[in-house]
Amino acid sequence: MRRIGVLTSGGDAPGMNAAIRAVTRCALERGWEVEGIRHGFTGLIEGEFTAHTDRSVGGIIQRGGTILGSARCPAFLTEAGRGAAIAQLEAHRIDGLVVIGGNGSQCGAFELARRGVPVVGVASTIDNDLSGTDLAIGVDSALNIALEAIDRLKTTASSHHRAFLIEVMGRECGYLALMAGLAGGAEVVLIPEVEASPEEVATRMREAYERGKAHAIAVVAEGARLGTAALVKHFHEHHAQIGFELRTTTLGHVQRGGAPLAFDRLLATRLGAGAVAAFADGTASVLVGTLSGHVARTPLADVVGRKRPIDPDLVSLARVLER
Repeated sequence: MRRIGVLTSGGDAPGMNAAIRAVTRCALERGWEVEGIRHGFTGLIEGEFTAHTDRSVGGIIQRGGTILGSARCPAFLTEAGRGAAIAQLEAHRIDGLVVIGGNGSQCGAFELARRGVPVVGVASTIDNDLSGTDLAIGVDSALNIALEAIDRLKTTASSHHRAFLIEVMGRECGYLALMAGLAGGAEVVLIPEVEASPEEVATRMREAYERGKAHAIAVVAEGARLGTAALVKHFHEHHAQIGFELRTTTLGHVQRGGAPLAFDRLLATRLGAGAVAAFADGTASVLVGTLSGHVARTPLADVVGRKRPIDPDLVSLARVLER
């Protein structure tokens, strides 16, 4: 191994820059050269390579987002696009590629690995739905951002005797909503993995009102089968009696932004270093994540096409605590 490339792909996550920094400095320590690839697989196809030094990754550990940028790349879904990507890696004499990202990114990494490119993935997605890791880079920071918003909204909700529907990210996975609801003391949590009816939600909010609570909070994943818009429409059309005046708040991409917290900086540093260690050991075609608190390698073949399921015990616990 003499020269490696590193790219970030998919949705940005707090801590990606810390991972880039760790990959770069750990590789340089071994005497390797490092090329940063801008704009994900798009930049890989188009040859947007830039040499990384110790100093080029200085002062980025605390920055959110990714200094390398990210982009959608429909061209990479084609054989021609993948061929162009491999040609660029060969032209720049890249011996190994580190791909920092979530499910879609690791699918791209696996396609390159199948074609003979030494690739190591690094788990990074705020959805935390990536198989092969207990926690991905960005999850903790995004969760704490959502939790802070819930705490603030709960304060104003209590002051005005209101119910809030708070939509958090999670198009296909309800991890953020479930954990934010548990940690934030929500009366209702709605996630894509679990069915719920408008009548059930209205009943739970009304019961909170009848118990004398000053507020009711429903945390709703954006991909929940029963979303905020559907709930508001149902309550309006059926004149649902929930006791509280109703408001909605969509947190959206604010959960992705801002500086990574300490946990994500440390996790990203460990996983970035783990990716370089994998190459040094002669290992590729793996995802580097954490399992039972330890940095672990899982074959990309066992990651692609699978999603980390929601813990049913936590779903049951949330239901018990929603009182």
